[in-house]
Amino acid sequence: MNPKRLLAITRAGIMESLQFRLGIFVTLFANLIYLVLVYYLWKAIYDSSGTDVVNGMTFTDTMIYLILATALFNFLEMFVVWDMSRKIQSGALVLDLLKPMRFRKYTFWSYTGNHVVQFVLTFIPTFIVVMIVTGGAIPLGLNLLWFIVATVFALIINYNIEMLVAPICLFTESTWGINIVKETIVLLLSGASIPLAFFPEEARMVVSYLPFRAVYDIPLSILLGKSGSDTWEGLAQLFALQIVWMVVLTLAGNLFWNTAVKKVTVNGG
Repeated sequence: MNPKRLLAITRAGIMESLQFRLGIFVTLFANLIYLVLVYYLWKAIYDSSGTDVVNGMTFTDTMIYLILATALFNFLEMFVVWDMSRKIQSGALVLDLLKPMRFRKYTFWSYTGNHVVQFVLTFIPTFIVVMIVTGGAIPLGLNLLWFIVATVFALIINYNIEMLVAPICLFTESTWGINIVKETIVLLLSGASIPLAFFPEEARMVVSYLPFRAVYDIPLSILLGKSGSDTWEGLAQLFALQIVWMVVLTLAGNLFWNTAVKKVTVNGG
């Protein structure tokens, strides 16, 4: 595929995202309210614990993790399942299938423009604010480079999770329940809503090998220097887990999509 075509799709996605600037500000405002609630919830947890360190994390560590997790969620979030449902109901899915680019590739690149906008307008400002408020609590060095690599891997893994769930719409023509279950599982088991350090030991051992952790916990652990990411051996293990799940989920997603697309039934159009 010609890189110029991919860049053109990304550029179109950026322009489309910037057309809905009010939506971006509404999202930022909603996240601010969410973070205020999270702050007081975890403050109450730490105050009632009688200690400054819970499961190896201070209150500041926990808040930095959760604030950056929220910003990372906005950056990585995709709406493939919702879009798939709308396209099935309108008949637009057939038009996408007729495009000269493979559907899975086209869908992935159509979101890249939004990712760029969200990264620039949400994650970077959030990161800067956290650094200022905490007095530079986040280490700056090679961890920033490895964080970017891990985030790209996380983006691919998250997309493949979406594309494992979205084709179910071809059988059910319904998405609300499916998507809510998917988002709940990902947010809970990835560490985006509760740091994995607070999971029971047995559950944490199981979750640490699941693909969900590779979406949020691993990039954040690398950025913050946690989970052994401050050593080459620990870093290699984290990247290895991401690469394995990238390959497994890509193969599984391709197989499921090739099977599900044969059942296409659309309304409207």
